[in-house]
Amino acid sequence: MTKQIASLGYTVFFENNLESLATFITSRNYSQILVLVDRNTNDHCLPILQSALSEITDYDIIEVDPGEENKNIDFCIGVWKTMLDFGADRKALMINLGGGVVTDMGGFAASTYKRGIDFIQIPTTLLSQVDASVGGKTGIDLDNVKNIIGTFTQPQAVFISGQFLDTLDERQMRSGFAEVIKHGLIYDKELFFRTKDVDLNSDGLDDIVFRSVEIKNDVITQDPTEKGLRKILNFGHTIGHAVEGYSLIHDADPLLHGEAIALGMICEAYIAHKINGLSTTDLSEIMAAFDNRFVRYDFSEEIYPELIALMQNDKKNDGKKLGFALLAEIGKCDYDRYVKEELITESLDFYRNKNT
Repeated sequence: MTKQIASLGYTVFFENNLESLATFITSRNYSQILVLVDRNTNDHCLPILQSALSEITDYDIIEVDPGEENKNIDFCIGVWKTMLDFGADRKALMINLGGGVVTDMGGFAASTYKRGIDFIQIPTTLLSQVDASVGGKTGIDLDNVKNIIGTFTQPQAVFISGQFLDTLDERQMRSGFAEVIKHGLIYDKELFFRTKDVDLNSDGLDDIVFRSVEIKNDVITQDPTEKGLRKILNFGHTIGHAVEGYSLIHDADPLLHGEAIALGMICEAYIAHKINGLSTTDLSEIMAAFDNRFVRYDFSEEIYPELIALMQNDKKNDGKKLGFALLAEIGKCDYDRYVKEELITESLDFYRNKNT
């Protein structure tokens, strides 16, 4: 049975076999269909899409390299040039088949090509299904600052299928699950406690994914362009994005997004405990939830200045003030809280002390 969520002028379809996709596309008389993939989704996910589009055979494939380090203007130029080479006009459709890198960059490329063509998001990772699938944020990174160039542009539709999750390894699943835990922490205490015992390989994950997308959609439909409430979705991301950027620069095997955000949520929960009323009990619950699924990242205080510099370029800041979303309790989050550097470094010290 198909589940649906109505979002900002489009529908999110939850369909294991993408059964509505072909009808959706053919009803709109597009001049051309482009499918953006990376090497991984080309091998593992494109066959699933091709099966769903068995009666549609005329489309062009654009392939990019996988990985956050490739979500930049140079790769985006390559996508635009390929669209030009294929002769794509303003009535073309872009289908973005992939994780957050593909859906973010593909959405950005589509939203700016010839001042905007239609696109459909088909997120293939747990992270992209619960995070990048709704909200209309498109973007690329610049100098390792996450998503600093982008647009708010809504897709024509989003199709979420559990089939794609079967193509992921355990590390990718854990990374995506960090955002599910976040949605519980900021909005739904019951969901947070449900996540504690979830087996990421079980069929029961479908309901968790649906609830997680439902939460994000509820937030973004109230605040489409992040003027207020939507900022709570940034919990863990001020510090987490900085650590992710640092890791991309320095580590041979960089942290995945969810791994960095898990670190950020522990640090920012500590800050919330210090200045926003988060209880000791809730802080302990949060640490336990992440330590149950993630290995702590090993770093020294020598990297603090570089992390602070990355945070100072974060798009959530107000002038020179570092902006945070901070929990008041599990299930309730405040936004537009500004934090001094001293407390940020204290939170990093707290994270590194594994016995705290």
